[in-house]
Amino acid sequence: MTLPLIPRCLALLLLLACSAAHAIAADAPRRPNIIVILSDDMGFSDLGCYGGEIQTPQLDALAAGGLRFTQFYNTARCCPTRAALLTGLYPHQAGIGHMTEDKGLEGFQGELNRRCATIAEALQPAGYRTYALGKWHVARNTKPDGPRHNWPLQRGFSRFYGTITGAGSFFDPGTLTRDNTAISPFADPEYRPAQFYYTDAISDHAVRFISEHQRDHRTQPFFMYVAFTAAHWPMHALEKDIAKYRGKYDGGYEPIRQARLAKARQLGLIDPQWERAATAGDWDNVEHKAWEARCMEVYAAMIDSMDQGIGRIVAELKKQGQFDNTLLLFLQDNGGCAETIGRKGNMTRPEKPTLPPIPLTALRQDVIPKQNRAGVPTLNGPGVMPGPEDTYIAYGQGWANVSNTPFREYKHWVHEGGISTPLIAHWPAGIAARGALRHQPGHLIDIMATCVDVAGATYPAERNGEKITPLEGRSLRPAFASAAADALAREAIYWEHEGNRAVRAGGWKLVAKGPAAPWELYDMARDRTEQHDLASAEPARVKELSAKWEAWARRAHVLPWPWTPPYGEAPGKKSTTSENPGSAAQRFELKPGDALPQHAAPRVAGQGFTIIAEILTPARDGVIVAHGGVTHGFALYVKDGALHFATRRNAKLALVKTAAPVPQTPHRITAILARDGTVTLQINDRVLVTEKTPGPLLKMPLDGLEVGRDDGGIVGEYLGPFPFGGRLGPVVLTLQP
Repeated sequence: MTLPLIPRCLALLLLLACSAAHAIAADAPRRPNIIVILSDDMGFSDLGCYGGEIQTPQLDALAAGGLRFTQFYNTARCCPTRAALLTGLYPHQAGIGHMTEDKGLEGFQGELNRRCATIAEALQPAGYRTYALGKWHVARNTKPDGPRHNWPLQRGFSRFYGTITGAGSFFDPGTLTRDNTAISPFADPEYRPAQFYYTDAISDHAVRFISEHQRDHRTQPFFMYVAFTAAHWPMHALEKDIAKYRGKYDGGYEPIRQARLAKARQLGLIDPQWERAATAGDWDNVEHKAWEARCMEVYAAMIDSMDQGIGRIVAELKKQGQFDNTLLLFLQDNGGCAETIGRKGNMTRPEKPTLPPIPLTALRQDVIPKQNRAGVPTLNGPGVMPGPEDTYIAYGQGWANVSNTPFREYKHWVHEGGISTPLIAHWPAGIAARGALRHQPGHLIDIMATCVDVAGATYPAERNGEKITPLEGRSLRPAFASAAADALAREAIYWEHEGNRAVRAGGWKLVAKGPAAPWELYDMARDRTEQHDLASAEPARVKELSAKWEAWARRAHVLPWPWTPPYGEAPGKKSTTSENPGSAAQRFELKPGDALPQHAAPRVAGQGFTIIAEILTPARDGVIVAHGGVTHGFALYVKDGALHFATRRNAKLALVKTAAPVPQTPHRITAILARDGTVTLQINDRVLVTEKTPGPLLKMPLDGLEVGRDDGGIVGEYLGPFPFGGRLGPVVLTLQP
């Protein structure tokens, strides 16, 4: 039968419409996978595509196929950066204004609070599977038998492989965890490489998660957060990677800085008119040149290894047909690190292990291990070359200054060297530009907003029935499409860390170094390297920007802060406000395992005090009580059988110790620090030593007080946490009237 003309035409039109609809559906962009890669303690100029000589061909290729941002910022430190990146809030709003210790203030709780959501928690309701790998470092508890409410799986991630804490050995990392289960890298039935190296383990598990996702959940997009610990201390790398850089740094700091500066200018990353910040360190005066050069060789090898791992992740995306529709973002948590961990001392490698071995099945919790599994003490100082697993050494200020070329300062500070990060954005299906630069200022609070935007998700209004803080960041998607300055317009970007503070509004930046320091003012267009302070010439602008910073600081729970002096008070003025840190109590009855945050710890600044500790089972090594860290603090401990009392005043160590060993029977230890600086140490009623030191502590320590171990900053000559090897009874600290 032949259809009439009109019905035949209608049928044809219907067929064409269905075909067109099918074609549109087929061509409609799928929601992308998203991978955010974060590296650790690296400077602005380390990558090849940002001016460096280190071999990073995989990241260079991503930059060539996408975008590089030249004025992107982090928060100057590991924990706050992770909090801000994961939540899209300033770190204090998320509860982590400093590190993972509770300072008793809303912005300084030391872990993610209940009024924030992570990217994973925002994307899961939109149908995303979520994966986290590597360094977590946004939870106070790191122990497997403690509360896990802020561990990755409890914060929206479907799978996790990594470390809960913030640093550790690359060959035997502490707090290694799969999902919610603590594991030993040497007794892990799911991962048995010929040699365990943490950077490789992170990369390998990222590849595995991508493969398993495509096998089991291929209809869902995924979000993956890959937080490498490279290149954070210790300088640990595989010999095959170190060999690539042998001799590369024998000429010292200055030739590398000059070459990086020239390359960065040629790449268009920095303005040729900007003056380079001064070089830190004189190579001619470096005593151990081979050791110093080796530090940088290992650092370069760590970055090289990470880049290789990123290459394997990219290869797996291509294998699974997911590369073109995956948004890859790479950035860094802070600037190069000038910390001096492991750079002092005169240790040499023993002929054989000197300590009892640690079983391969044992779960390690240490950040700075006392020994390796074989029983070799952890080795520091220029007597041993960095790189192997029994060493623990940082690369130092000179090389950190190289990493941060051309900028001032380092990790911790909010001058440009501490907060400037590369940002590489690669997404073939969503970013048309190839090898282009973006000069709009941005901040890692923008990562959450970007993920929510490209995923078609909705930023949640509440979490577990509690309202959460509104999103602070801006989506980078307009900047993906346009180099126009207004593509990422905002009022200002803000910082605070340890009293270092800054605000950038448009082309102007107001910044201060330290809680009592005056404001400095810089014109970012002409002087991003911060060489010419215009504060005295522009008082009205300083007043305007400082008022803007103060308003933000009060809104974002930065103020009150725990630093001395309280904000707005003159240095040396005795505070009568609630910002005066520490407990007003005079007597503290403590027990083993106690950990007092700063606000609950004794106010020891300028004070004499007495410590009485009951030793139930003696030990030759370990901390009895410690308060503070490498800048200000005290510690009472036993080392090699001798009793030690250490104080730190502006980072200068004063150490008093006994000549005779402590008895190996139960006893009472008394340590007295008088206001004139006299230290007395006695066992039971016998005075063993009385010695004059420069005086009591100058400032209230930032780190809290711990009994039986020292997990925070290290006060004395030991490697934390240096737990007491025996059994402690009561410990009583009494402030002198």
